[in-house]
Amino acid sequence: MWGRRFSQFLFLGTILLIMIATSSLSAVEIIGHRGASYDAPENTLASVNLAWERNADAVEIDIYLSKDGKIVAFHDKTTKRIGGRDQEVKNQTFDELQTLDVGAWKNAKFKAERIPTLTQILETIPDQKRLFIEIKCGPEVLPQLKQDLAASGKTAAQTAIIGFDYETMQQAKQLMPELEVIWVFKVKQNKITRKWEHKSGYYIQKAKEANLDGLDLGYNGFVNKTFVEQAKAAGLPVYVWTVNKVGDAKKLAEMGVTGITTDRPGLLNSALKQEK
Repeated sequence: MWGRRFSQFLFLGTILLIMIATSSLSAVEIIGHRGASYDAPENTLASVNLAWERNADAVEIDIYLSKDGKIVAFHDKTTKRIGGRDQEVKNQTFDELQTLDVGAWKNAKFKAERIPTLTQILETIPDQKRLFIEIKCGPEVLPQLKQDLAASGKTAAQTAIIGFDYETMQQAKQLMPELEVIWVFKVKQNKITRKWEHKSGYYIQKAKEANLDGLDLGYNGFVNKTFVEQAKAAGLPVYVWTVNKVGDAKKLAEMGVTGITTDRPGLLNSALKQEK
């Protein structure tokens, strides 16, 4: 009798563990890095829309302010790598930026792609999805960003502001307290001592001091279950970038991270959420 009951308990326990593991995988937010940038030119409407087609939970883009005050989606400080013009984005007007081909470098079929405005990308966000807006410039973009977001008609839950510059994130939260503002960073490791630049408590404390809403860090050995649990206990969800391998994504999901940023949202969605 006891042997049969033990077998039943063991079976039920196994089923419960499988359910918990599956739940942790499917609950993680899959964020398209600059859209679906593995297959389409980064930070373009083609890339953003492809990420939505592949059922990304969210899309991440980078923004700069043009010379004439328009917010555009672009990653680099200059348009040399993508666009072929060795000039800073901030020193070009929107019309000048529109003369650049930002798609053909990826594939000839994207030759017609141009640098989109934030407003154009905001219009693509489906219901129940959201956009992560990474500020690549400085706080000078914040007033226009607030204006563009207000004019978009999107709810506060549909957009989040992220960025590496701590002071800019601090100002963003002060100006737009209704939005989720997340600090982006990558922890460096000393090559000789193998010690990390800072302990986990440093990043958690800094984020709390600025009233920020989460942490978004580069994927390396610093990211572990203990750190994720410490951050979440402090009310700070953890996002990790840029993860393109299914095995890595599953490990992170099992650690309890809130979101994973990837160039391949379709692949990770299929692997973690068992979509057909």
